Amino acid sequence: MKKIEAIIRTSQFEVVKKALHEFDIDFFTWWDVTGQGNDTKHKREIYRGTVRDTSFISRRLLSIVVRDINLEKTIECILNNAFTGEIGDGKIFVSEVTQSYRIRTKECGDESLFNKE
Repeated sequence: MKKIEAIIRTSQFEVVKKALHEFDIDFFTWWDVTGQGNDTKHKREIYRGTVRDTSFISRRLLSIVVRDINLEKTIECILNNAFTGEIGDGKIFVSEVTQSYRIRTKECGDESLFNKE
């Protein structure tokens, strides 16, 4: 099992979410996050006479645990649907998950990640 953490533009979230559902990746969690990238250090913007610090970018973090057989299709789905071609499209991180449990049924491992029905 693998854990995919994807930091994407908030504006691309609905597109990515819909695409993941179409690929039968239906269980994931997300958070609104703020971060700073290499291209945003110490930027200031003046809007209607007010100085705004634009060095922190609002993004969405997706956390998805998938079976190994679904890893590549999930990554491709995110890459293709989060892409705008502009600086700040985001990052994807993949890490190993050693075990998972479904609390309701007490299933563990791969079986805890999908419905048998």
